[in-house]
Amino acid sequence: MWDFLVDRRGQIAYQAFQHVSLVVQCVLLGTLIALVLAALVYRNPVATSLANGLSAVGLTIPAFALLGILLAPFGFGIAPAVIAVTFYATLPVLRNAVVGLAGVDRSVIESARGIGMSRPATLLRIELPLAWPVILAGIRISTQMVMGIAAIAAYVLGPGLGGFIFTGLARLGGANALESALVGTIAIVVLALVLDLLLLVVGRLTTPRGIRV
Repeated sequence: MWDFLVDRRGQIAYQAFQHVSLVVQCVLLGTLIALVLAALVYRNPVATSLANGLSAVGLTIPAFALLGILLAPFGFGIAPAVIAVTFYATLPVLRNAVVGLAGVDRSVIESARGIGMSRPATLLRIELPLAWPVILAGIRISTQMVMGIAAIAAYVLGPGLGGFIFTGLARLGGANALESALVGTIAIVVLALVLDLLLLVVGRLTTPRGIRV
């Protein structure tokens, strides 16, 4: 194992960077999409139910199946990987964003409107900050989940550490097959823990002091 790590340290580092880059960019994009959708639907009970239903149903779609469907229009490479990872990254954030925004005390919102704040200003300056801890919890769940899904994206030749896992499984029983699969798996777990720790720090720095738990 040590020899495998030393011989391929450059490749491992590069694919780890690709993996993190794919996950972070897709989670950021998914969070933006989720916040926009949540802001549009959270005041409407019917639309809120539809959004929650979409989140629940979307998470039941197997990643392999979605990637297979995306192969027809987009082919192999980065495009289907980004679309699939962004899709899964959006769902937990959307659900938490809707719950967080809907859970903001109505009296606080009415007070803000009473002093002349517009609806967009109330959303940006009052509701989103108060809902942020719940939203951030969704981002953490999303990040952990798509770390694994990004590995499956190697099925369509997407970037990241999944290449080590698929190579090892394809050559199981051959030289360095087990080492390749283990390196990819362990590296993904370590990176997931590091990203979660960073998100904890971000949450500490961005959550208003008055609502910190």
